[in-house]
Amino acid sequence: LDKRLASLINQSRLMIFIKGEPDAPKCGFTRQLLELLKDLKADFSSFDILSDEQVRQGLKEYSKWPTYPQIYLDGELLGGLDVFREEISDKSFVEKLPKISS
Repeated sequence: LDKRLASLINQSRLMIFIKGEPDAPKCGFTRQLLELLKDLKADFSSFDILSDEQVRQGLKEYSKWPTYPQIYLDGELLGGLDVFREEISDKSFVEKLPKISS
């Protein structure tokens, strides 16, 4: 399972684990995160934790982070929505985010 989780985390420079899909979020925190990412024009991949109970439970232990959404940048856990909100107030952090090519 750890190998599978590491593979999922590294699927994209900016990887988010959310409840639902980007076009159909299934929780308010996920919806808020997706709105922030859209506003930042961030290029990300996502995984719906509701689609796989093993990943949903395993990732909490793997990351030592108990809640969702979980946000990873370059394979490292940033944290959840609150942490991401704080981070994006720093312009140098925002510049590190992969952007959607126009």
